[in-house]
Amino acid sequence: MSLHELYPPIVLEHNKDPHNVGEIEGADITSKGTHKSCGDDVQIYLKLEGEIVREVRFVGRGCAISQSSASMMTDRMRGKTLNEALEFVNEFKRMIAGEKEFPDTVEFIELSALKGVRKFPVRAMCASLAWITMESGVTDYKERKNGSAT
Repeated sequence: MSLHELYPPIVLEHNKDPHNVGEIEGADITSKGTHKSCGDDVQIYLKLEGEIVREVRFVGRGCAISQSSASMMTDRMRGKTLNEALEFVNEFKRMIAGEKEFPDTVEFIELSALKGVRKFPVRAMCASLAWITMESGVTDYKERKNGSAT
């Protein structure tokens, strides 16, 4: 595998100029995650309108893969219901794990640039960090709100 396959141009672009960076004052959901093997960390902030994600931002530090993946994730979550967001996270995790191929659709075309990490489990965790962190925050929020995760 070449470095170009692990770090395609879109990954490097998101790392250089990440989208949706910063805290959200009065966020409805805040979740922090750390990749213990390499020290990458991310904090995810979501502002909701009912069950719909109206704004999502992140603050983090780490490798190009973790920060690019967080940037791409925040682009895709806005406008989704919490349940749709959780479904999307689960699909992404299955794709990164190699259990499923990335579909050739608008929502996944950019994310498919991360598929090179499949051959490197530690790098796959870098790509999944923001997604797992968001999933944890949404699950915790739903448990607090409803008394159990759905």
